[in-house]
Amino acid sequence: MTPSDIRLHNTLSRSKEPLPTGPDGTVRMYVCGPTVYGPIHVGNARPFVLFSLLKRFLQHSGYRVVLASNLTDVNDKIYAAAAREGVPSAELAERYGREYVADTDRLGLGRPDVEPRVTDAIPEIVDMIARLVDRGLAYAAGGDVYFRVREFPGYGALSGRRLEEMLDTDPGPAKEHHLDFALWKGRKDGEDTFWDSPWGPGRPGWHIECSAMAHAALGTDFEIHGGGIDLVFPHHENEIAQSEGADGCRMAKLWVHNEMLELGGKMSKSDGNIVLLRDALAEWPAEVLVMFFLRSHYRSKLPYGHDALAESARAAERIRNTVRGLDRALAAPGDQLRPALARSVAEARAKFAEALADDFNTPGALAALFEAVAAVNAAVDGADRPSEGQLQSVRTELATMLDLLGLGALAAPPGDDVPADVAALVEARAAARAARDFAESDRLRDAIRDLGYEVRDTPDGQQVGPR
Repeated sequence: MTPSDIRLHNTLSRSKEPLPTGPDGTVRMYVCGPTVYGPIHVGNARPFVLFSLLKRFLQHSGYRVVLASNLTDVNDKIYAAAAREGVPSAELAERYGREYVADTDRLGLGRPDVEPRVTDAIPEIVDMIARLVDRGLAYAAGGDVYFRVREFPGYGALSGRRLEEMLDTDPGPAKEHHLDFALWKGRKDGEDTFWDSPWGPGRPGWHIECSAMAHAALGTDFEIHGGGIDLVFPHHENEIAQSEGADGCRMAKLWVHNEMLELGGKMSKSDGNIVLLRDALAEWPAEVLVMFFLRSHYRSKLPYGHDALAESARAAERIRNTVRGLDRALAAPGDQLRPALARSVAEARAKFAEALADDFNTPGALAALFEAVAAVNAAVDGADRPSEGQLQSVRTELATMLDLLGLGALAAPPGDDVPADVAALVEARAAARAARDFAESDRLRDAIRDLGYEVRDTPDGQQVGPR
């Protein structure tokens, strides 16, 4: 698939554009990660899922992809949370940073190639601020350093806002103009994480962090910058001003933003309107949560609730049952090719690729996948089954599509790679069910869940896999 075949919506141009690539054909992506002052919520997982899967699709399409996603580990919110817990801010940030990695690991989508932290990028941040000061785009005032918004002509292009319509998002009594924003914040009483700088002790402002980390990880004029739609203004608007002001070249070619999750309104940690990712994964297997994200286009608002997740669970189980039916058919295959099945699967595969190439349309890709599922079910349910070779080919096609959508667990053989302690509990549960000791069966199911696995009762017996 060529770059012109793949199109993504660019927030900056308000239109779909061909996939940009670097001089060597690489696609470099930077995605804003969380500020680690508490456990992350399900809304934080949406960009993680989106860009992890976009990377998979682009790699499958033949591109080398480098995905960088940061952790903000010094911030006003971290200072406040540390004070509430009575621990040093660095200790709190380190703990919640580890928990963020552990929670997102449970989604089974792998990790970004680079995960920079602010506290490891201070020299690069200070250097970028110094360049802005030298160019007259920033100034020191009272221990802080501010960016001169009015000196950057393109300010507001990403968000579509005009200067005269903007409100002050970064108060400060020493600012030359109310729209100027902080690049460096002088140390205040009680702030226990800080660094020396040419402007005095302090720490970076929020926006400059990502500019410096993105450039350090990917260079300038990289291909895709992503994140939640709530970051367009002021965060990403300010990133553009800082990065392009400091280096005199474009920060990113294309800006991709996902819409927000809603829980009776925008899901927001600061508003207390959240469901923690770890709690969602305690209730639903990872593939159900991923399916939930896939069933809505990334640029659409996504209401979070039990009914939507239950529907996602049913969709996942339908696919799982189809794969199990294929496996049963492979145990007793037919002896001839079924042209209708081959044609249906080939058409579904083409629609699947076209949907993902069209602004990563995952609902369209799922619709194509379910066309293949229906064709497979019709072929294996009859007495005249396809040949072993065709059945295996179809299974491989389904497994490939599922893996691209982060749903590879639905095609995993029952009990594949299950640890010995989990397998022992599964065997004990089978014995308890055979003895009709359902209380013990339920206890063992919970013990299996506590170890990170899910056991399901099917016509073929117990099936177990990662949650």
